[in-house]
Formats: sequence, structure tokens, C-alpha cells
Amino acid sequence: MPSFDTVIEPDLVELRNAVDQANKEIGTRFDFKGSSAKVEFSEKSANERELMLYADSDFQIQQVRDVLIARLSKRNVDARFVDFSGKPVKLGGDKLKLPAPVKSGIDAENGKKIQTLLKGSKLKVQGAIQGDAVRVTGAKRDELQAAMALLRKELAALPLSFDNFRD
Repeated sequence: MPSFDTVIEPDLVELRNAVDQANKEIGTRFDFKGSSAKVEFSEKSANERELMLYADSDFQIQQVRDVLIARLSKRNVDARFVDFSGKPVKLGGDKLKLPAPVKSGIDAENGKKIQTLLKGSKLKVQGAIQGDAVRVTGAKRDELQAAMALLRKELAALPLSFDNFRD
């Protein structure tokens, strides 16, 4: 039976390269001269990764964020993988840090959304949550391709990718 896996998985090599390039640009830009602005990438576990943005003011945090987003787009890494929705945290003195978790894997809530979306459509496909991926199976290849298009359209906020396409 044809199937594919729906996953959220960033390219970690390109993500690290984008962070390195952003740090290089921050180091050479005149408006960051003498500041503590930088971006750090940390891997807590296999599915927990985080970017930490450091700067001296709210304005500089936004500038560091913009530089990072520009570098991510140049390296073909979707900026939707990084969640910048948190608030900057004050450090000692006038320094700030902004934690930005990197999305990886489909959580249970989004997995259920995908399943209900597939069930609600008129397509003859089924979705099954398997860890941090959703396996979609169907009788015909055309149905699976239509399911991919539906998921991309309806869940535009998620950086979905599709792996293990099998006939």
C-alpha cells in the first residue's frame, strides 16, 4: 500500500551554517561594534534544540533576529522552524537574551490536527501518528499527492516535509 511520512525536521547542518554566518555578519557590522550581540545554537537532546540570541537592547535583539532570518533564508532553511514568539529575558546590566526553540517533530496536538484534516477531506487516505511523524497511507498515489497538497495548504504555519514516499 502506498504511504509517506509527514515530518517536521530542519536541516541541522544548514542551520548551524546560518548561525555561523549570522555571527560573522554581526561581528563585522558597524552598528554592533562593541556590543555583546551574538547567536548561539545548543542541542539539549535529539529533539530539543534551541537558538539563543544575545544583545544589549530590544532594538539590537530585533536586528540580530533579522540578520538570522536573512541567513536562514539564504541557506534555504525555513524560518518557520525557529519560534521567536518568546519575550527577551534581562541579564545582568543592560544585556538581553531571547530564547528561540527550534521546532522538530510533530507534537500530539498537530498530529491530531493532521489526522482530522485527512478524515474530513474526501480523500481515501488514513493518517497514523508514529512517534513524532504521521504516516499517511492510501490506495492510490494520486490520493497521496492530493493529501500532501491539502496538508501544505491547510497547515501553512507548520514547515512540513514528506519522507519515505513508497509505492
